[in-house]
Amino acid sequence: MRILVVEDDPKIGSFIQHGLEQDRFIVELSDNGNQAIDYVMNSIFDAIVLDVILPGKDGFSVLREMREAGVMTPLILISSRDDVDDRVRGLDLGADDFLGKPFAMEELSARLRSILRRTLPDKTTKLKCGDLVLDTVSHLAIRDGKEIELTTKEYSLLEYFMRNKNRILSRSTITQHVWKHNFDPDSNIIDVYVKRLRLKIDYKKSKQLMQSIRGVGYRLRDYGSDN
Repeated sequence: MRILVVEDDPKIGSFIQHGLEQDRFIVELSDNGNQAIDYVMNSIFDAIVLDVILPGKDGFSVLREMREAGVMTPLILISSRDDVDDRVRGLDLGADDFLGKPFAMEELSARLRSILRRTLPDKTTKLKCGDLVLDTVSHLAIRDGKEIELTTKEYSLLEYFMRNKNRILSRSTITQHVWKHNFDPDSNIIDVYVKRLRLKIDYKKSKQLMQSIRGVGYRLRDYGSDN
C-alpha cells in the first residue's frame, strides 16, 4: 500500500517512514502543504498521514482542498495540538481519524490498517487468488499449504496484484503504486521483479497465476473466476 506522509519535522518524518516501511507500506514524504497538494493531485496514494501544523498551507487547508476537489483518499491527521476543537474540526473536514503526538508507531500502523479495511472494496485481511492466499496482517503468502518467502518489495508487488486480480496492469501503473520513483523508460526492473515473483508463486504449478500480456503489462489471473 502506498502512503503519503506529510510532516515538516525531518526527524518525525523519518521516524514515521521507517516504521511504516517496516510494516511493508510504501512511503512518500512531503514536508509542506503546497507540495502535498501537488502530490495528491498528480499521483495515487492508498492513504495519507497529514500533520496539522505545516509551512505553506496547514493540514486543515490541505484536507479541505483535497475533499473539495473530490479526492477521498483515506486520511489520518496527526498533531501535537490534541484538543477537542482540532479533532472535531479535522473530522468535520473529512479526516478519517485523528492521532495526537507523541504516538507509538504500532498505533499509527494499526489505525492505517483499520481505515484501509473500512474503505477498500475488499475489507478482508486475507486476499485470495486461486489457491494462493496472502495475509495482509502477518504478511504471509501461502500456496498449496506451503509458505512462500517474500522480500518487502515482492510482498508489496504481490499485494498490489492480488488487490487487482484479473486486471491487466501496465508497467507504469505498477511503478506508481509499488515504487516511489519513476524509472528510466528503458529500465527492466519491473520485469525482473515480476519474474522473481512468478518463480516463487508459480514454479512447478499446473495452473500459472502470473501472466504476461505482450506489449501491455501483467495480470494475476484467478483461474476460479470467469473474468
